[in-house]
Amino acid sequence: MNYDVKDLKLAKEGALRIEWANQSMPVLNRIKERFAKEKPLKGVQVAACLHVTTETASLMQTLKAGGAKPALCASNPLSTQDDVAASLVKKDKIPVFAIKGEDHKTYYKHIYAVLDTHPHYTMDDGADLVSTLHSERPELISHVRGGTEETTTGIIRLKSMAADGVLMYPIIAVNDARTKHFFDNRYGTGQSTMDGIIRATNRMIAGANFVVCGYGWCGRGLAMRARGMGGHVIVTEVDAVAALEAVMDGFTVMPIREASKIGDIFCTLTGNISVIRTEHFKIMKEGAIVCNSGHFNVELDLEGLQSISKSKRTIRSFVEEYLLNNGKRINVLGEGRLINLAAAEGHPSSVMDMSFANQALSIEYMVKLKKELDNEVYPVPEQIDALIANEKLEAMGVSMDKLTRDQKRYLASWDMGT
Repeated sequence: MNYDVKDLKLAKEGALRIEWANQSMPVLNRIKERFAKEKPLKGVQVAACLHVTTETASLMQTLKAGGAKPALCASNPLSTQDDVAASLVKKDKIPVFAIKGEDHKTYYKHIYAVLDTHPHYTMDDGADLVSTLHSERPELISHVRGGTEETTTGIIRLKSMAADGVLMYPIIAVNDARTKHFFDNRYGTGQSTMDGIIRATNRMIAGANFVVCGYGWCGRGLAMRARGMGGHVIVTEVDAVAALEAVMDGFTVMPIREASKIGDIFCTLTGNISVIRTEHFKIMKEGAIVCNSGHFNVELDLEGLQSISKSKRTIRSFVEEYLLNNGKRINVLGEGRLINLAAAEGHPSSVMDMSFANQALSIEYMVKLKKELDNEVYPVPEQIDALIANEKLEAMGVSMDKLTRDQKRYLASWDMGT
């Protein structure tokens, strides 16, 4: 079995951490138990490009229990948990190609290694796997029957490919499932991003001007958590409806140029490029902290920051201090990459339980589907979304009402007015 991880001696520690995460993933565990009995994925090769964390390990174990042959690489150079990667290789016999801090060349070497397993299905987080397959390994596409995508950023890229007529197989947009983005993006990103910022800096949030760039589901979650810790939250947006919602939620909304003058901590969560640029860095306060929790580090114009800086040094783990030509210091966290995974452990396992349940059940759905799908991006089937929500409530010991027969009839009728 081919693999490339930091050190297999880390496997014991990784196995214990995976076990700990599994204790908070009841929905995925139920799927794993059923998969082990039914083997719905027997013989299916799955190439996964995901954050190599304890929660992802549970997903890989679930796929293997269902009879699949998964291979895993990292979707971000700084998100890999090396002990988890070692455990998956040594204990679970799953090929993993991921090392925390890997350089650009190694990152793509690992993507190629996973693609070279000749997958039937892809499982992506940001669409690097799919785009690399289409652009550099097109000869393998004939083997591929479908795939899934975990993130907003990835879905944007894939829908663009579909619109341009270059997407060569169907993709299920896991991120669009209600049991994914309502919870993972909002509560998961909110908590884990705050965790990463605090671990990296040990700075007080209370009383700080905390700038959240982007008020999508991830931005909503972070704004909520920053306010809960006493931060004065400022939101920047380009979408009028999102900006209005932020105002109605009680946050201050202003252009990034104005926020740059008063912000103490900045975090981008937009999925777009150059959200914080050179002109913004120049007018920031002394010692401002800047980070990103969108998928790629392109949200921060780090090349522009470098061009207006005299020097750069690592002042503590995951904190790079840029000394600007004007004498001010700007602190960038985690090289501008996902701070919740670079400096912390990513989303809590209890919320990833639903996200990865969507992944597992979406792959099963595509395997079992009899009819052919077009080369488009599809939503997660509603029955899967509802099943996961019900399973999660049951696992949490929460019960709810059900519609009566008359209520169902009333909602389906047009002639039963007031």
